[in-house]
Amino acid sequence: MAAPQDQPARELPDSLSPTYADLVDWAMAADTVAIVLVEDQIAFPPERAPDVPPSQIRLYIESLTQAVLTAPTSVPGELAFVVDQQRDADGDAPDLDEQRFLLFADLSRTQPGAVQLLTSQSMLPAGPRIEERVRRVLTQLAVASAPSAVTGVRDVISIPGNLAGESESQMFVETADGAPVSLTVIRRPGMQPQWGVSAGEIVDAAARPPARETLEWYRLACFLPRELPADSFLQRDQAAQRQAREDYAFVLRELGECERRFT
Repeated sequence: MAAPQDQPARELPDSLSPTYADLVDWAMAADTVAIVLVEDQIAFPPERAPDVPPSQIRLYIESLTQAVLTAPTSVPGELAFVVDQQRDADGDAPDLDEQRFLLFADLSRTQPGAVQLLTSQSMLPAGPRIEERVRRVLTQLAVASAPSAVTGVRDVISIPGNLAGESESQMFVETADGAPVSLTVIRRPGMQPQWGVSAGEIVDAAARPPARETLEWYRLACFLPRELPADSFLQRDQAAQRQAREDYAFVLRELGECERRFT
């Protein structure tokens, strides 16, 4: 069964949609991402869902699998799952029949044809915009050269130049697999500070900042510490440490906030 072709996609508005960081968090946590069409829903009686607040209702969903974006094994053509939803204005369960949803979930190891959502929020109204965003995230994660998880910062140094106001700071980023990553901030008189990220043993003076909504940006914006650790400095000189702290704060501002709405 397919959704009617002339029915407009019921996607979340941009202001309520998951952020890039939300999607990456979910994509890394879920073993299965799929698009389903709801065939039937059954409401749990309140006594079988005592932890659900009165404004919500727990539903058992039976659905048809329309597309599998990623999964550890073959996914059945029909999927069942449980989700908590807000009641409608009349206090009833929302009517989800014949609606398409994109799921971040884990395949059940004990119940064939069942999945467990990461959270009830990880069931999103499907449509071309969210599907394209999720496919792009999954493609980024699948690349063998995807950047490593950031675990800290070490070996920080700031060297003044020959002119007043000239300096270069280097900060080496610790990663989960030990892959070398470094941040460089270069200041020259009368010019805006320049900064970039180098991947590799050699610091690239021509390194550039990461583009937004890339895994490189996500790793840095979401997981760099908010301040340089006291034991990360290779110099005891207080002026050099102040300059490094200023440059690190500049990098964090340039990266921007790692906004999350769901995760």
